[in-house]
Amino acid sequence: MTSTTKTPIVLIHGLWMTPTSWDTWAERFRAAGHDVIVPGWPGIDDRTVDDIRSNPAALKGVGLKQIADHYERIIRALPQKPIIMGHSFGGVITQMLADRGLGVAYVGVEPGQTAGVTALPASTLWTGTPILSNPFGRNGAKPLSKRHFHFTFGNDLPRSESDKLWKEYAVNSYNRVFFEGVTSVLNEKNGVTHVDYDRADRAPLLIMTGEIDHVVPPAIGKALVKKYRSTGSPAVVDYKEWPGRTHRIVSQDGWEEVADYALAWALEHAQQPAAA
Repeated sequence: MTSTTKTPIVLIHGLWMTPTSWDTWAERFRAAGHDVIVPGWPGIDDRTVDDIRSNPAALKGVGLKQIADHYERIIRALPQKPIIMGHSFGGVITQMLADRGLGVAYVGVEPGQTAGVTALPASTLWTGTPILSNPFGRNGAKPLSKRHFHFTFGNDLPRSESDKLWKEYAVNSYNRVFFEGVTSVLNEKNGVTHVDYDRADRAPLLIMTGEIDHVVPPAIGKALVKKYRSTGSPAVVDYKEWPGRTHRIVSQDGWEEVADYALAWALEHAQQPAAA
């Protein structure tokens, strides 16, 4: 990691993806002078998409707490607290890390809901059907079909263009992560994704959604913000919805505007850096 006085940034990818899904934002933030750390989930690390597809065994049985603990170890080894941004299930992990007080500002980019946020639009349920339809596969690592990738990530594109992106980015699922995320929705106190919504000392949090996202529609982002704000906590929780954006918001045409907004917001609202 190169030396810099600017706040470091940790980027957390989501389900079905690898750290390469963040290449756009990571390079832009590095060009702005930030150290950017983009670790893979346990079992993904720095492996290639083809390698993971051919041998997904390391993804099996890995759950959300294990992933959050993995990122906590990485963050605590940094010389100062970072800005933490997470996409989709990476946004769930970002909220879990916020509950542990590990960052100076947080951005949930189309983040999944944490425990007790019960908004589950039909399109969101459909994205999980290939996994949730087989409870016996709870600890498996199911491949993501091209058809399902088109619905979840490429719904603004012709199928042929979506298929090209599938080949470049998509990997198997961590089935346990999806089951834990869904079951936590109905178990606010004891769900794996439990957070203290009324925490007063939580660093500022920004929730961003895409208008035509099938996985995390705006209804989920708005429900999350409502949940945090309903407690009366003085901690900052802001919301931004992006017209015409899908679940591929971090690389979809026009991603630069979204990335610049997220970074500007985080820098404006960041708490004073402190040792991690």
